[in-house]
Amino acid sequence: MTNVAIVYFSGYGHTAKQAEAVRAGAAKKAAATLYAIDKEGNLPESAMEAISKADAVIYGSPTYMGGPAWQFKKFADASSKLWFNQALKNKVAAGFTNSASTNGDKFATIAYSWTLAQQHGQVWVGTGLLPANRKDSNPDDVNWSAGFGGALAISPSDASPEEAPRKGDLETARLLGERVAEIAAKLV
Repeated sequence: MTNVAIVYFSGYGHTAKQAEAVRAGAAKKAAATLYAIDKEGNLPESAMEAISKADAVIYGSPTYMGGPAWQFKKFADASSKLWFNQALKNKVAAGFTNSASTNGDKFATIAYSWTLAQQHGQVWVGTGLLPANRKDSNPDDVNWSAGFGGALAISPSDASPEEAPRKGDLETARLLGERVAEIAAKLV
């Protein structure tokens, strides 16, 4: 069975909710495991080895001040051990992010994850979703924020994780997870 690892940091719980949606989508087609980066930027002891054995790795971080959280960057730096051994080469990769603003420079976080994946020699998968860009579109629609390079979510700064990300953003994340699992299965 195809194995998908979802590596993410969540500062306030919103990105964790998005990560769970990604996992649920991937789990429709593959074994899917969440690896949460803690507040100090660390993964559980055996996580790096498990990630290196996955067929696909989906990266997630909130967007803070126009880029990924420092805790995610610490993971990225620590992944250089995997890079040295080319442990992720030719494996599928994708990304997701969340911030309070409609834009919030989320693409910079996706671009950071893409660059990390390219450093590892991974094959990047975008959302493959059309945007919800009509007058009657709203946050409950799939790909309302028009993310093509990765799944983007909006969690207003005064919204709890129970309130946000909204239904459309979570469905977008779920569909990304499912797509990654499908493509990884074709490449395994």
